Amino acid sequence: MGMAPRFNFLLHAFLCLALATTSFSLSPKFYDNLCPQALPAIKRIVEAAVHREPRMGASLLRLHFHDCFVNGCDGSLLLDSTSAFETEKNARGNFNSVRGFEVVDQIKAEVDRVCGRPVVSCADILAVAARDSVLALGGPTWKVRLGRRDSTTASRALADSVLPSASMDLPALISNFKNQGLNTRDLVALSGGHTVGLSQCVIFRNRIYNATNIDPTFAKERRVTCPRTGGNTNLAPFDPTPARFDTAYFKNLVKERGLLTSDQALFSGGSTDKLVETYSKNSDAFWVDFGKSMINMGNIKPLTGNQGQIRVNCRKVN
Repeated sequence: MGMAPRFNFLLHAFLCLALATTSFSLSPKFYDNLCPQALPAIKRIVEAAVHREPRMGASLLRLHFHDCFVNGCDGSLLLDSTSAFETEKNARGNFNSVRGFEVVDQIKAEVDRVCGRPVVSCADILAVAARDSVLALGGPTWKVRLGRRDSTTASRALADSVLPSASMDLPALISNFKNQGLNTRDLVALSGGHTVGLSQCVIFRNRIYNATNIDPTFAKERRVTCPRTGGNTNLAPFDPTPARFDTAYFKNLVKERGLLTSDQALFSGGSTDKLVETYSKNSDAFWVDFGKSMINMGNIKPLTGNQGQIRVNCRKVN
C-alpha cells in the first residue's frame, strides 16, 4: 500500500489523539457560541438568592469546593442516592450541612430554558455560581474556566475520606490539599472563603472549650450560643462580617479568634503565618490569590469532551 496512505492514516490517528487530549481543556469562552445567555442567567439567579439570604453565597461557594475535592469538579455532590450508589450528601463533611441545592435546581431550569436545551453542565453551574456568589458578597471576580461535564456516579466513601475536617492541624491540611494538587498558598487563600458564612456549634465546640491558642474573650462570646451539651446546630459566623467578603477572617486569625481548629491552624507558629499576616493587611493580595486558587481548584480532574454527560436534572443521572 505505498507510503502516502499509511502516512495519512498515522497523521489522522495522531490528530485524533491530539484533539482528544488537548482541545478539551477548560476555557472561559466555552459557552460563548453554544449559549451566550447562560452566564448572565446564572448571575441573575445567584444575585437574587444571595440578596434574599447572604448565607446562600457561602453555601454555593462550599458546594463547588466539596464537589471538586471528591473525584474532581464533576457535579457528583449533586446526585441523590440510587440503588447503585449512596449520595455524597450523607458523607461526614456534608451531612446536615451542605445546602443550596434548590438554588442549583433553579439555576439549571433557567439556564436550560434560555439555552433551549441542556447545554450547561451542573458541574459548570457550581463553578460559576461560586464566582458569582463571591462577587455578590463584595469579593473579587475571576474568569471561570468552563467545559466540565457531569459524572454518572458519586462516592460517599471517597467523600468521607478526602474532605478536610475542621479538626485538622496544619500538616494534615497541607497534605489534604496537596493530594488535590493544591499548594500551601491555595490552602490559605481558599480558607479565606471563611470570610463569609456560618458554622455549627458541633463543629467548633471543642475549640472554644479546650483550645489554648484562643482569645479568651472570643471563646467566652462563642460559648454563649454554643453550650457544652446541646445546641449542636446553633450557628456562629467565622468572622464578624459573615455577609461581606473581606479580610476580617485573616485579621481574626492574627488575634487568635479563628472559629475552627483548622482556621487557627493557619496562624499558630507554622509555615503559613506570614501569608495570613500578608492577607490580613493587604486585601489586594488576598483578592488576586483567591481568584487564582479558585481557578486551580476548579481545574481538579474535570470530565471533558465526550466523558460523562450533561445532566438534564442535576440530582439524577440521565
